[in-house]
Amino acid sequence: MAALCRNVGICASHLNTSSRSSAKQHYKILVLGGGTGGISMSARMKRMLGAENVAVMEPNEMHYYQPLWTLAGAGAKTIASSGRPTSSVMPSGVKLIRSKVQEINPDTNTVRSDDGTQISYEYLIVALGLQLHFEKIKGLPEGFEHPKIGSNYSVETVDKTWTALQNFKEGNAVFSFPNTPIKCAGAPQKIMYLTDAFLRKTGKREKANIIYNTSLPVLFGVKKYADSLWKIVKQRDLKVNLRQNLIEVRADKQEAVFENLDKPGETTVFKYEMLHVTPPMGPNCVIKNSPLADNSGWLDVDKGSLQHKRYPNVFGIGDCTNLPTSKTAAAVAAQSAVLNRTIKKILKNEKPDKTYDGYTSCPLVTSYNTVVLAEFDYDGQPLETFPIDQGKERRLMYHMKADLMPQLYWHGLLKGLWGGPEPYRKLMHLGMK
Repeated sequence: MAALCRNVGICASHLNTSSRSSAKQHYKILVLGGGTGGISMSARMKRMLGAENVAVMEPNEMHYYQPLWTLAGAGAKTIASSGRPTSSVMPSGVKLIRSKVQEINPDTNTVRSDDGTQISYEYLIVALGLQLHFEKIKGLPEGFEHPKIGSNYSVETVDKTWTALQNFKEGNAVFSFPNTPIKCAGAPQKIMYLTDAFLRKTGKREKANIIYNTSLPVLFGVKKYADSLWKIVKQRDLKVNLRQNLIEVRADKQEAVFENLDKPGETTVFKYEMLHVTPPMGPNCVIKNSPLADNSGWLDVDKGSLQHKRYPNVFGIGDCTNLPTSKTAAAVAAQSAVLNRTIKKILKNEKPDKTYDGYTSCPLVTSYNTVVLAEFDYDGQPLETFPIDQGKERRLMYHMKADLMPQLYWHGLLKGLWGGPEPYRKLMHLGMK
């Protein structure tokens, strides 16, 4: 678990300062982060400007399709199937700089890596994602050393979720949603529905109390889908407690402590036979400590063009930004198409003419063969691709989530060929009001 402790988002202002080198590099386009946004944009920039003008900074050896972790935590997929070597998903010819970003200096158009190398750029695309903060919950991350507790949000703890689910006998299965922005806001309840389905399949459901404690005042942020989910919750006898925030895990006693956000100082202790933790999350420390951040530490970009509000040669995509929409891979896909157009215009000294509408998607897995496919915009209004009621559980949508979307990710989005379903939505809704 040492690696988990190193990656829970603890900021350090100076790392490896003794090994600083004087090496310098320069690129026309420098991409920070080799996640979904970074790889997809580097592929697009390669086509626009040539591979020799593009570089990506990413220290991790493996790249993961994280939406699969929800299914892996319930035994429907494996962690191994979600990962590929970072080098294998990099666009050929694009420079991969295997270093961690230590400092961003937009006033001098430079970035410093953790080994002291200074890299200069003409244009910067920031795709550094967000950081997990297990350490902000008392008793974590060391609590993961005990059985019966897992999290689908870290590659090192997904299998612990599956182990806890398999070993469940009777008692409380507790699921948390933190009091911070998070990526894939539907995932904390997806594993709840899958747990219910697994326990029914294995004949243990009658001895289980399934409890979902969320810090939010709603089950889901878009009313249409929330209404559907409340019906499922009632049909399956799931207990939902709103405005409850996990603050402590006593793993040796199998106890989880939640605070009541509406009544400061009031706490409730839940005994658990299984506990799934969604950790608090926050902005990347490098961005937070740079002039690029807004008052909350997120990358401060225009919500339409994705261009930085104060530095016109800086752009952002994905979870690291302050875009007021859900942080999902589907959002990144839509953003990549807009950002590609924005940069193309900027390079021609023209004004951006394409606007991101906040499109995002959350395939709400409700069993091992059904999904409610939520799609919506900045205003929280449904923005559905298919000419059917996507508020209903559908088997077809499950297969799209489990089988089609991973292929679309590896062979479309990461190659800069998939910018979201907007063109197909228009086709499917032709003639409809």
